[in-house]
Amino acid sequence: MPNYQDCLTVSKLNNNIRNLLEEGISNIWVSGEISNFHHHPSSGHMYFTLKDDSSEIRCTMFSMNNVHLKFSPENGMKVRLHGNVTIYERRGQVQLKVTIMETQGIGELHKTFEALKQSLEKEGLFEKVHKKNIPPYPNRIGVLTSGSGAAYRDILNVLNRRSPHIKIILHSVKVQGEGSSQEIVSGIELFNSHNDVDIIILARGGGSLEDLWAFNEERVARSIFSSIIPIITGVGHETDFTIADFVSDLRAPTPSSAAEIAAPHLDELLSEILNYETRMLRVIQSQLEQRWLLFDQIEKRISLQSPTKKIENQAFELNQMRKRIQKAFLKKQNILSEEIRHLSKQLSSLGPYQVLERGYAIPMDEYGSVIRSSKHIDLGQSFKLKMAKDSFIAKKTSDIKDE
Repeated sequence: MPNYQDCLTVSKLNNNIRNLLEEGISNIWVSGEISNFHHHPSSGHMYFTLKDDSSEIRCTMFSMNNVHLKFSPENGMKVRLHGNVTIYERRGQVQLKVTIMETQGIGELHKTFEALKQSLEKEGLFEKVHKKNIPPYPNRIGVLTSGSGAAYRDILNVLNRRSPHIKIILHSVKVQGEGSSQEIVSGIELFNSHNDVDIIILARGGGSLEDLWAFNEERVARSIFSSIIPIITGVGHETDFTIADFVSDLRAPTPSSAAEIAAPHLDELLSEILNYETRMLRVIQSQLEQRWLLFDQIEKRISLQSPTKKIENQAFELNQMRKRIQKAFLKKQNILSEEIRHLSKQLSSLGPYQVLERGYAIPMDEYGSVIRSSKHIDLGQSFKLKMAKDSFIAKKTSDIKDE
């Protein structure tokens, strides 16, 4: 019978393992390549994987140990670590607790990446002149990714929300591990052979350099470059760059962003259609107005060529001229009449009757002649005084000299 009193709990077992590991494997140096690096923003602790060609181990470097590092660790960096092997008791996960980190140069994958990048860049595969335009209003979009991955779900959600009218054609491929690059190449060739999609979205979620390596293969790069269909890449996170991104016609920071770039929002599409309709109506209206003006001008020229119209025009001009002459004559007549009235008024004011009206009298002899001087009449001789309204007979009785 087993002695259940000696049965260990999981916590006790992991605690014993931790003690054994820390006592048995401590103060060691280990070299390898950094992968899956994460620097926690609040605690300052560093978490990453150290690996070589065939194995890997989880590592932790607490902030008290990494605060004095003279470099910034990153994925692909070759390093030498000093520390103790321990176990994270809660998960039972063996890890290396790092106290010292030293660089050993760039990892092999990064060297391969940079070498291929420089080679393809020299060939001109990255030049903008080779980039194909992305159709602004696609009807069918092909998606190359894992059908069971989160990247496809994100793409599907974005496309269905923004442009539910677009047909989505998925060709599921491996996006990681052995054979994945060949499946990607075959998928690109399949879409090109059918040529029934407007855009290809090549995507996958985030991961380490190793996880994304299929998108750094030369065969994938050349397949993207040879595609007659525009390709948008949305590989990894915003900070991840692959060879596929440099060769593709457009690089999106994430799979969701690739979907947003590929498909216009339905509201934007409807607004654009409305703008086109407005501009089209404006152009049609302008063309009609131009045609109407041209028609009127032609009709006018034709009517002017008619003899009857010429006679009518000349008769109209003669009538207008007659009216102008009459108007000028009447104007001149009015001016002369006004001058005559003015002169008549002046003459009338200077006439003898006007003088009589002011209280004067005119002496006249028996013959009706005006007596202009007292010398022309004798003392005792009678004469007539003409007033304004009547007259009477007067007699000269004496001479009076003017003072």
